[in-house]
Amino acid sequence: MPPLRRIEVVLDSVKRLQRIGATANLLNLLQKQHPADIAEVLTDLSNGDRRSSFEVLLAGNARLAMEALSEIDPEVGEALLVDRPPDELAALLTELPSDDAAALVDHLPDELSAAVLELMRWKDAVEVQHLLEYEDQTAGRIMNPNVFALTEDVTAGEAIQALQTSREVEMVFYLYVVDARRHLVGVVSLRRLLLVSQETPLKRIMTVEMISARVDTDQEEVAREVANYNLLAIPVVDESNKLVGLITVDDVIDVIKDEATEDILRLAGVAADEHVFTSPLEAWRKRLPWLGVNLVTATLAALVVQGFQATVEEVVALAAFMTVVASMGGNAATQTLTVIVRGIALGELTWGNSSRALGKEALVGLGNGLVLGSAGALIAWVIVGNPYFGLILGLAMLINLLVAAVAATLIPIALRAINVDPALASSVFITTLTDVFGFFAFLGLATFFLQYF
Repeated sequence: MPPLRRIEVVLDSVKRLQRIGATANLLNLLQKQHPADIAEVLTDLSNGDRRSSFEVLLAGNARLAMEALSEIDPEVGEALLVDRPPDELAALLTELPSDDAAALVDHLPDELSAAVLELMRWKDAVEVQHLLEYEDQTAGRIMNPNVFALTEDVTAGEAIQALQTSREVEMVFYLYVVDARRHLVGVVSLRRLLLVSQETPLKRIMTVEMISARVDTDQEEVAREVANYNLLAIPVVDESNKLVGLITVDDVIDVIKDEATEDILRLAGVAADEHVFTSPLEAWRKRLPWLGVNLVTATLAALVVQGFQATVEEVVALAAFMTVVASMGGNAATQTLTVIVRGIALGELTWGNSSRALGKEALVGLGNGLVLGSAGALIAWVIVGNPYFGLILGLAMLINLLVAAVAATLIPIALRAINVDPALASSVFITTLTDVFGFFAFLGLATFFLQYF
């Protein structure tokens, strides 16, 4: 059965078992699912059904319930935990790896998270608190501090034995080699470790040229490194190159998904932490500011139109075709903006190669302007019955599509240069530019050619 169809079947079964109160059957069903599948089912349930299903699973299998919770959107997870006493939360969070526990604690209210950390086992609390000290969305915040490493004088046989007896190893893709002061000095693949003589010291088979991430490296840059070099895991070091943690490919996949979602939402002027089930009041609070900014900038376009009021009154057909010029510019700008912002996010577009990107987008805008402007001119000529009207519309579309391409390329690059998220702020400015230039070009040309109408 396809995964999507299977999830739908599980979801329907959970709802049915909830209705008839078959708690034992519900627990049995949920315990057979993967934590990620349980998270998807819980997300699709109503608030009441989600809470009752989670309570059933938590009572029967606390570890599985918490693993599923770590896969859910943080706001949804917080709602399931926030009304629990701190001592219960402290016990539940010890069921998770420290990086997952830190992510959940970080979304709890400050007073509650402080109380939970005080009640957690000393070792677990120290690890979670240590992760929370790093900036959000950095390698230090998402790493797992329980990384398996051995010194360079250990032999291959001793390393294999140590791996077999260690209980703290979550995932072993590579064996990291450190010196006496725990500085990262090399890495050995498991394949290499198994193929050499057991008496061979690690320092003779380790690779010293390796990819690592600093604790303050942005998580998006870490994801890019893992993708570029086809890594299964990447070690994390502090400012003195001491090995302090590990980021595995499953964490990177989450980062890529979150960053892509964030870019999509911000392109629309929506807060990155809003989701489908965010409360109406919270969604309104997050969306209103950018809509307010858009209202102010849209007023500029209205002022341009008002400046040509006499021309519009003289040729009423201008009012009908103004929207064509503005909407074509806006749509073209959105296409360019999407490509440029995604290029910046993936590291493909830098300040150094921005001139090449600008030239390419300008040519695309010019080509679109010539083709669509000609088509628009012909349509306007037929509808209005005046060739000069068609000429004006065609020229205005050409100008606006070219402006849209240039603006949608330069504005995100300029915003990135001053450390402002281009996905968040670009759309508002570009919409204003295309409206203002579109109206000004169309109505300005109409004023110039007014004697021919």
